[in-house]
Amino acid sequence: MIRQAKGKTPRRPPPKKPSNNQKDPVGVYCRVRPLGADDEECCIEVISNTTIQLHAPDGLKANRNGEFKETQYSFKKVFGIKTSQRELFEDVAKPLVEDLIHCKNGLLFTYGVTGSGKTYTMTGSPGQGGLLPRSLDMIFNSIGPYQAKRYVFKPDDKNGMEVQNQVDALLDRQKRDSQTTVPKTPTTRRIDPEFADMISPEEACKADGVDEDSSYSVFVSYIEIYNNYIYDLLEETPFDPIKPKWNGAGTPLRNNTEFIPPQSKILREDQNHNMYVAGCTEVEVKSTEEAFEVFWRGQKKRRIANTQLNRESSRSHSVFIVKLAQAPLDADGDNVLQDKNQVNVSQLCLVDLAGSERTSRTRAEGSRLREAGNINQSLMTLRTCIEVLRENQMCGTNKMVPYRDSKVTHLFKNYFDGEGKVRMVVCVNPKADDYEETLLVMRFAEMTQEVEVARPVDRPICGFAAGRRQRNQAFKEELTRRLEERGGPVDGEFPTVLNQLLQSFPPLPPCEISGPNDDVTLPRLIEALEKRHKIRQMMIEEYNKTANMLKSVLQEQDSNILSKENFIQEQRGKLGEKDKMIQNQKNEIDRLEKKSKMLEYKIDILQKTTNIYEEDKRSLQQELESREQRLQRELSEKRRMESRMQGMVTDAKLKWEKECERRVNAKQLEMQNKLWVKDEKLKQLKAIVTEGKTENRQPQRPSREKDKVPPKRSASPSPVPTGPPVRPLHRRSHSAGGERWVDHKPTSNVDLDTVLQPNIPNAIKVNAPNEKALSKCDKYVLTHQEVASDGEIQTKLIKGEVFKTRGGGQSVQFTDIETLKQENPVAASSRKRRSSEADPDAEPMEGDWTDVETRCSVAVEMRAGSNLGPGYQHHGYPKRRKP
Repeated sequence: MIRQAKGKTPRRPPPKKPSNNQKDPVGVYCRVRPLGADDEECCIEVISNTTIQLHAPDGLKANRNGEFKETQYSFKKVFGIKTSQRELFEDVAKPLVEDLIHCKNGLLFTYGVTGSGKTYTMTGSPGQGGLLPRSLDMIFNSIGPYQAKRYVFKPDDKNGMEVQNQVDALLDRQKRDSQTTVPKTPTTRRIDPEFADMISPEEACKADGVDEDSSYSVFVSYIEIYNNYIYDLLEETPFDPIKPKWNGAGTPLRNNTEFIPPQSKILREDQNHNMYVAGCTEVEVKSTEEAFEVFWRGQKKRRIANTQLNRESSRSHSVFIVKLAQAPLDADGDNVLQDKNQVNVSQLCLVDLAGSERTSRTRAEGSRLREAGNINQSLMTLRTCIEVLRENQMCGTNKMVPYRDSKVTHLFKNYFDGEGKVRMVVCVNPKADDYEETLLVMRFAEMTQEVEVARPVDRPICGFAAGRRQRNQAFKEELTRRLEERGGPVDGEFPTVLNQLLQSFPPLPPCEISGPNDDVTLPRLIEALEKRHKIRQMMIEEYNKTANMLKSVLQEQDSNILSKENFIQEQRGKLGEKDKMIQNQKNEIDRLEKKSKMLEYKIDILQKTTNIYEEDKRSLQQELESREQRLQRELSEKRRMESRMQGMVTDAKLKWEKECERRVNAKQLEMQNKLWVKDEKLKQLKAIVTEGKTENRQPQRPSREKDKVPPKRSASPSPVPTGPPVRPLHRRSHSAGGERWVDHKPTSNVDLDTVLQPNIPNAIKVNAPNEKALSKCDKYVLTHQEVASDGEIQTKLIKGEVFKTRGGGQSVQFTDIETLKQENPVAASSRKRRSSEADPDAEPMEGDWTDVETRCSVAVEMRAGSNLGPGYQHHGYPKRRKP
């Protein structure tokens, strides 16, 4: 035999519930309480009957940028400050009470910050009863005539109900009546003034459609959830006069005989997987006053506990549970059907949640701080469960909802799983001090109404014929009427059957005995009694026959009625089927009519669309024609531009041919100058080799381009002269002539303080060349400075000739470059020494000079077109030795 591990009870499979895909969102309502004083600042404004607007109070930054920000929140309905308790009950709690009577569960809780009016909304005040007393009053107004006797329904301590027989119920009633602590009826005692006149008679209401063939009983329980512990406020605590009682702080109570701290309860799961408080007291009540007295008894116990334990009532959640047990009557319509499976139990939970508040604003410390932390934690768990439910429904996820993290969510998890309707009343205080807490409450309420709860299904109905209670009542009334006709009233009461039987018997003879020898009286009395006995036996037989006959007639009538009712039910079923068929046909006709209208509407839309397309086609055709015309114009313009460009290309070609011819001539002249320079170098080299005497005549240089007579242009280029050009000798510098110069010295030049400085008389000195200065001169010189390879600064005089262009402007053609350079003699001697040491046998180079005379005989010269570039070239003439 395999034994299961201890503590692991196998979980029962959940009962198969009827599938229902219909869902309803959580009904969230908002109630705004009036301000405490007229001069207080208000932060809430009611926009409509479904929308409120929050605006930040003065001095509070509503966002990080410090801008004034207003937010609006929508609810199923908004109740302003002028809303009465009756109007609130009609819209919020009345549908839940009607569902309770029709075997459906409901959950209603109030939520908000501390001081927002939650307790007033739930309980109310004398003359202004809240949701709880009005719900109780509506329940008893609806089921009052159909209530079962006390103790017919009895809780089984497992969240279920049992039906007791008449004997057990009578014994329990006698036991209750024998107890002196519990009065017999709540109507004979004085009513507590704290809950007297909660509801005026003209405001009483009742539900419609109450099943008259069922019997009802109401049970109430009242619990408190404090610091995540559950306490029963209706539990009768036994009194112990010897053992001292201690509070939660570890100190003895002020009065040992007044209060005993209750024991916490635990949550359990019944066979239908519904959560309930194990061991919770359930009191059967028969009137609104009795039920409300039980509620106030729990309230008083709660107040005593708060006083003795030094805690606030707003720091705990209170839950008032109303259970309604109903079962059908038997076939006779007189007693409750003795079948537990036919008992339906529905419950309505009225929850007053603790107020949410910030500890930083209340400045709570010690135990108050722990209380606030536990309350905020339970409310945060409720918000987390709502968020996960919303995410699972909107995103299609299957995350686990953390119901077990708090006793509040764990107790009511079945409601969010589809065991009843859920409604929430958000109570808000419009004063500016509660703005931040109210903002959090509004966000939670807005998120809650996005959660959908499965709609509860209808409970199965017993198969007995309807109208049993009415028939039983009619039978009793008819029997009473017949008895009245036969015997008439006796002492103001209706005669009984026993009195009628006694009157039908023969009278008794005198029973007085005259003496011990009287033998007449006793035999006469015995004979009379025997006659009465015979008459009695005959009447009993007649009564039994009549009763059997009446019973058979009644049974026959019942069978006839049942058959007729079955026939009526069948006809009603057929009629319902016909009605459904007619309704389906009507729906089909409506659908076809809607479809026809929709098709006609689509045809009209298509016709309009066709007209629009035709108009677009015509406009596009016109646009296409206009674009074709524009394209033709552009093509003709393109051909005209091509012909014009061909002419411009031809002109440009002729212009560039002339320019090329000019450049070729200039290049020829440059090459001639280069050949002349080479010839001069060869002649100097020849003179050095032969050590002959140099002739004093200067070689002729070809004339400048401005002195030439321009030859006539021809189609073919002129031949290039093959011989070297004749070029006369010239001075080293032309700056001493009588021409007028433009002396261009940039501002970036450095003053070197050298002995040799270029001096040009009659020169126009400028920092940047301009056309005005060039038009007045025929020579141009640019003073340019740069760093040489040895690190010294050298100055270059770049010279050129100015001539006019064909366009009327001025142009400069560079012809010569003079270089002025400084040299450190110490560095030069060291370089010479190193070179002589490196190669003592080497012959002296051309650029090596050893004395001042040799250095002074050097001429630095550069002409236009030479290949020296920006540098310079030394032409040294060695000193001739005497023979």
